[in-house]
Amino acid sequence: MSSNKKYWKSVEELDGNSSIVEALRNNEFVEEIPTDEFLGNEAALSSSSTTRRDFLKYVGFSTAAASLAACEGPVHFSIPYVQQPEQIIPGVADYYATSVFDGFDFANLLVKTREGRPIKIDNNTIAGAKFAANARVHGSILSLYDSMRLKEPKIDAKNASWSAVDSKIKSSIVDAKAKGGQVVLLTNTLASPSTEKLIADFIAKNPNAKHVIYDAVSSSEALDAFEAVYGERALVDYDFSKASTIVSVGADFLGDWQGGGYDSSYAKGRIPSGAVGKKTISKHIQLESNMTLSGAAADKRIAMSTANQKQALVQIYNVITGSSIATSLDAAFKADVTKAAQQLKAGGSKSVLVSGIQDKNAQLLVLAINQVLSSEAFVTSGTRQIRKGSNEKVAQLIKDMNAGTVHTLIMSGVNPVYTLADSKLFVEGLKKVKASVSLSLREDETASLSTIAAPVPHYLEAWGDLTLTKGTYNITQPTIRPLFNTKQFQDILLSLNGIPGTYYDYLKAFSPSIIAGTTWNKVLHDGVYVGVIPTAAAGTADYNTAASTLAQAKPVATELVLYTKTGMGDGQQANNPWLQEFPDPLTRVSWDNYVTVSNADAKKLGLSNEIVANGGLNGSYATLTVNGVKLENVPVIVQPGQAVGTIGMALGYGRKAALKEEMQVGINAYALYAGFNNVQSVTIEKANGVHEFACVQGQKTLMGRGDIIKETTLEIFNTKDAEIWNEKPEVSLDHKEVKTTEVDLWGSFDRSTGHHFNLSIDLNACTGCGACVIACHAENNVPVVGKSEVRRSRDMHWLRIDRYYSSESTFEGDNERKEHIAGLGSSLSTFNEMEKAGDNPQVAFQPVMCQHCNHAPCETVCPVAATSHGRQGQNQMAYNRCVGTRYCANNCPYKVRRFNWFLYNKNSEFDYHMNDDLGRMVLNPDVNVRSRGVMEKCSMCIQMTQATILKAKNEGRAIKDGEFQTACSNACSTGAMIFGDVNDKESVVAKLAEDDRSYHLLEHVGTRPNVVYHVKVRNT
Repeated sequence: MSSNKKYWKSVEELDGNSSIVEALRNNEFVEEIPTDEFLGNEAALSSSSTTRRDFLKYVGFSTAAASLAACEGPVHFSIPYVQQPEQIIPGVADYYATSVFDGFDFANLLVKTREGRPIKIDNNTIAGAKFAANARVHGSILSLYDSMRLKEPKIDAKNASWSAVDSKIKSSIVDAKAKGGQVVLLTNTLASPSTEKLIADFIAKNPNAKHVIYDAVSSSEALDAFEAVYGERALVDYDFSKASTIVSVGADFLGDWQGGGYDSSYAKGRIPSGAVGKKTISKHIQLESNMTLSGAAADKRIAMSTANQKQALVQIYNVITGSSIATSLDAAFKADVTKAAQQLKAGGSKSVLVSGIQDKNAQLLVLAINQVLSSEAFVTSGTRQIRKGSNEKVAQLIKDMNAGTVHTLIMSGVNPVYTLADSKLFVEGLKKVKASVSLSLREDETASLSTIAAPVPHYLEAWGDLTLTKGTYNITQPTIRPLFNTKQFQDILLSLNGIPGTYYDYLKAFSPSIIAGTTWNKVLHDGVYVGVIPTAAAGTADYNTAASTLAQAKPVATELVLYTKTGMGDGQQANNPWLQEFPDPLTRVSWDNYVTVSNADAKKLGLSNEIVANGGLNGSYATLTVNGVKLENVPVIVQPGQAVGTIGMALGYGRKAALKEEMQVGINAYALYAGFNNVQSVTIEKANGVHEFACVQGQKTLMGRGDIIKETTLEIFNTKDAEIWNEKPEVSLDHKEVKTTEVDLWGSFDRSTGHHFNLSIDLNACTGCGACVIACHAENNVPVVGKSEVRRSRDMHWLRIDRYYSSESTFEGDNERKEHIAGLGSSLSTFNEMEKAGDNPQVAFQPVMCQHCNHAPCETVCPVAATSHGRQGQNQMAYNRCVGTRYCANNCPYKVRRFNWFLYNKNSEFDYHMNDDLGRMVLNPDVNVRSRGVMEKCSMCIQMTQATILKAKNEGRAIKDGEFQTACSNACSTGAMIFGDVNDKESVVAKLAEDDRSYHLLEHVGTRPNVVYHVKVRNT
C-alpha cells in the first residue's frame, strides 16, 4: 500500500507541547513586521505628495524596507570593443574542457566563459571523463574572483619582484648544498606526471633534496595496505554499478571518502531496472557512527562506534573466508553483521565491501574480502592516484625541522600551520629553517609565517596535466589570463632546473610520452585521454594476523569521529560565501561547524536544541578535550542516527588568515586530529551559553501536509499494482470520491504547440550532494545573505534539498504500526507516537524548487501580473512589474519564492562577492541581478532553454533529446534530475512523466506541476 509515513524535519517537532512548531507551520513570515516605523508618522504622511499608486505599494509591502522598492535602478552603459577579438562573439558563451585537482577535490570539467570571463562550471560528459563536479568544485569558480587572494610575491612580508624571489630561492639552495642542509619540497598529492618529472629532475640535480607528500585529510593507512599487497602507493577504485550488494564499514563513499566521485556509479544500481515484476536495485548496508550521506541512502543502517566497526569487519572476514577469529561484538550487533556478511557472500562477484577505517589492518581485510569475493566492483586496474601522502614522512619532516637539519623548505598546495594537529611544533620548526617558501593562492596561515609568500594562479588561470586514475590523462588549461602577478609551481621548478621556456612549452613537449596515438590538440579539446589501463598484480599479506590484531580493538567511553562537510571539505575554500551559505545536507545548518551528539547522549549531558520564536535554531555549547587539547564553546547539534557513545565534528572551519570577517566562522577541529587519526577518545562536557545556528530545516515547511515523500519496498513495488504503492489522492465531487486529476477548477492550457518543459526528479537517485544548489547559485546570480539573514528564514536559494527523517527505523515498521490502528482514540495516540523518531531513522532527500504549476496559485493572486504562465510551461517573473506584495509567497504551497528584503548587490552590509568589482565578474550577464523589494524564484533556467532553441534555429535543425538543460539537471551526476520537452513523446523526460513511479508534490492541491517526482523504492 502507499505510504502515509509520518516525516519530521527537526528534533523540535517531536515535542508535542511546542508552540513554536505550530507557529512555524501556520505563519509564512515568523517575525513581526515593524509597519509603525514607516506608516506611524501621521504628520509626515499627511504632508507627503505620495500618489495613490505609491501608497498601495507601501501597504502591499508591509515592511519598512519596501518604501525604497519603487526607486529606479541605476543605468549602466556598456563599452564596446575597440578591436573585437575574432574568437569572441558578444552574448555567446565559449566552453573550455579542463580538469581540476587541488589535493582534495577533482573533476573533469567544461568551463563556461562570457567575453573572456569564466562564469560557470559544467561537467565534461565526453567518453573517459568519469569524475563530475561536486558542490565545492562548482563553487570553486567564485574562488577565482576572491579579493583576498595573494596578488604579489612577498619576501619577509614586503612586496617583491619575481626575479628577487627566484634569486633568493636559488641562493638558498646553493647555500644548503654547501652546508649539507636538506632541501625539502612539501606538496599536496600532485597527480601530475609532468610535475612529478620536474621534481624527480630537481632531486637528481640536488641530492640533498627530497619530496614529502602531505594530505591534510590523510588516507595513509589505506595507501600503506594497498602498497603492501599490490606494490603500488595508490587507492582502489570502485565501480558500484557492478555491485548488487554493497556493505560499507565506516566509508562515506557518497561523501568525501577516497575523494568521492562514486555517486554516479552508485545511482545506476539504485534506480529500479529489469523486467516488470522482477525489477531490481542494489542492496546497501551501512555500518557507521556519524550519520552520513551514504548512511542516509542505505537500505539498512547500523549505528555503531568505530571500535565495534573493527569487530564487525573481523566478523565479516570470518564469514567470507571461513576463519574463526574471536570478536567481542554483542549479540544484537553480531546477528546483524553476520546477516550482512552472508548476503555479501551470497552475492559473490556482484558484491563489494568498502571501509573508511583509518587502520592498516582494517584496510588489509578489505582487500582480502574483495579478493575472495572476486568482486567486479573492486577495481585494481586504473587505481586512483589522488592520495599519496605518508603520515610517517610528514612526522619525520617535523622532527628534522626542529632538529635544524632542514635548510630550505618549499611548500606548494599545503597549509600545515592550519591543518596539522601539532602545528605548534611545525611553527617552531619553521623558525629554524633558513628559508621557507610558501606557494599559495592566499596569504594563509602558513604563507604569513614563511620567508617568501609566492602567489600561484587559480586552476582556471593555469596549465597542467593530471592522472586521476591510472591509464588516464587529463589536461588543465587556462580559461582567463592571470588576474594577478602569479607564477605556477612548475615554472619555478623549470627555473630551478635550468630549463628554458614556459611550463606550457614543457607540458606540450612532455605529453607525447603519454598520449601516443592521438594529438595534443585533440586531448586539449576533449580534456581527457584514456590509454592502456594496467592491472595491478596482487601480492600476499598475513591477513589472519591483521584480523587478529584488529579484533583486539577496545571501545572508549566517548569516541570523536572527525569528518569533512559536503560544503567546506578540508577548508581550502573557506573564503567562498557560496559554500559557507550552503546548508549541510543532513543537519541543514550553514555558516557553522558543530559537534553532533545522539539524543540519548544529549539527554545524559544536558545538551539540547530548540527552535525559538523567530524560527531560528538554538543549541547548547560543549567543551571537548582530546589528549590534553581543549576546544571550548563548540556548538551542539542533536543528530538523529548518531551512534550512542560517539560524537562527530567537521574539519575545515575556524580559519582566520586571508578571510573576510564574515567568513571567519566555526572552530578548527584539526587541532584534535592527532596522529592523522580521525577517531579519538574524547571528553565532552556541557558549557555555558546558547549558540544561534543558521539552520534552514525548520523553515519553509510544506505545512505538515502529506503527499510529500512517497516510498515503498522493492517487494511491494514488484508484487502490487501501482495504485497500491503510488496511490493517487482523491477529493469529493458530488458526494463521490474521485481522483484529483479528474477534477479541475481551471481551464487547461493548450500545450500542444511548441515546447513544454518538465523536470523529472528520481528520489532513488538523489543522494543530497547539493551540486545542483551551487550550480543554480552560479547560473542565476543568486545572492548570499549571510548567517543572520539565513537565521531569519531569508536565505535566497532558488533550490533547496529538503531532508526528512522517518518516524520508524524501518519502512515496514511504519506500515505495520499504522495498519494496527483501531478506532479514533488509537488513531490519535498512534499517530502522535509516530511523530517520535527512532534512534536510527531512515532518511529521504527531496530537491524542491518552483514547481512551475500549470494551475499556479501564485499567478491568481498577484495584483500586478508580475508572475504569469509561459507557453512553454514555465512560471515566469517580470521583476520590473513586481511590487513585493508577497501574496504569491503566501499562496505557494511549496514555499519556493524568495523575497529580496535588501539590496544585496554593492551593499557593504552584505560584504560578499557582489560587494566588490572582482567578485561581480562571476555574474551571469544572461540573468539580471534582482533589486530590493521583488520576489524571485526558480525560472527553470529559461535563459538556457531559449539559448538552445536559438542555437538550433540558427543551425537549421531540430533539437535533440538531452540538449535542453537547466543548471540543476546539468550539475546532477546521478541522473536524479532529467529535464526536457514532454511534447517530444520520444524524449526521456516524456517517458519518465508517464512512468508508474511518477507523482506530483502535494498532488491533492491540484496545481498540476511541471516538476515530476518518482516514488522512492527501498531494498529492505
